[in-house]
Amino acid sequence: MSTALLTLRVRALTWEAEGILGIELVPLQPNTLLPAFEAGAHIDLHLPGTGSATHPPDAGSGPHIRSYSLLNAPGERQRYCIAVNLDAASRGGSRWIHEQLRCGQTLTVGAPRNNFPLNEAAPLSVFFAGGIGITPILGMIRRLEAIGRPWRLHYATRSAIHAAYVSELQALSEAGQAGGRDGALDLHVDADRGRVLDIAGLIAALPAGTHVYCCGPLGMLGAFEAATAALPREQVHLEYFAAKEAAATDGSYVVELARSGRTVPVQPGRTLLESLEGAGVEVLYSCREGICGTCEVKVLAGTPDHRDLVLSEAERAANNRIMVCCSGAKTPKLVLDL
Repeated sequence: MSTALLTLRVRALTWEAEGILGIELVPLQPNTLLPAFEAGAHIDLHLPGTGSATHPPDAGSGPHIRSYSLLNAPGERQRYCIAVNLDAASRGGSRWIHEQLRCGQTLTVGAPRNNFPLNEAAPLSVFFAGGIGITPILGMIRRLEAIGRPWRLHYATRSAIHAAYVSELQALSEAGQAGGRDGALDLHVDADRGRVLDIAGLIAALPAGTHVYCCGPLGMLGAFEAATAALPREQVHLEYFAAKEAAATDGSYVVELARSGRTVPVQPGRTLLESLEGAGVEVLYSCREGICGTCEVKVLAGTPDHRDLVLSEAERAANNRIMVCCSGAKTPKLVLDL
């Protein structure tokens, strides 16, 4: 996992839909190439002091790092484009961006990382996006169009005013169909159709070998997981923006920090991250929900109790990595590379 940090300037802020702000970040020096990224990747923004007079940041919450998907086309090396939804339950990140971020400001940004990769060789890629979940999928569709691969998109939103990047998606769809690459776009507005998207029915009708992707709210992801339960795991791809189970706080164990030899007890009712913070151990983190991968640490001994949504089943079984914000231990002791 790269720990490289970049200083980028906010070149543009754009209104993309109700509550959704588009942000274009560029290098300080013209003609500077940014680190390359693949479709589905995200970047971490290191925010300088989130919150506002009416919505202060969480006390003692540590570094304010927030993760956002890249939506521009892979291959663009002179800018990063993201979109930020104003979360009603914001812990400070999205609210600070919407209320205080201005063009010309600089931000510290982590190099791209990818927990939601695109299989470019799939015979057909079908996407299910809900709300702000369109952001990584937009980058994937741009990539498939660039390499001439077929795709379809089912984009669900509560109402038309909450649908972002519709004109860009329509243009990509028209280009795909003109080139014989499918490129079907289904914009499903719940308020207009009077029902939610029929994910199960749509997946059941897909040809064998199709790779399916989903990013959106918990309800949509739950329906997607149920509908794809019988498909080969390598054909199913999803990314969560919120945790679907509680962090591990129901046991007591000891964590040994291999680099210093220190031990830190973890008591019931406290997460591993909270215990490390309480002992003065600095660990990078962002979401505190196990969905972004920022807090990943190597496990040298012991068995983690995995609660994240980043690691695959095979990666969990290897037991050599842990997301310390939400996961715990199944053994009396964990030894971490800290």
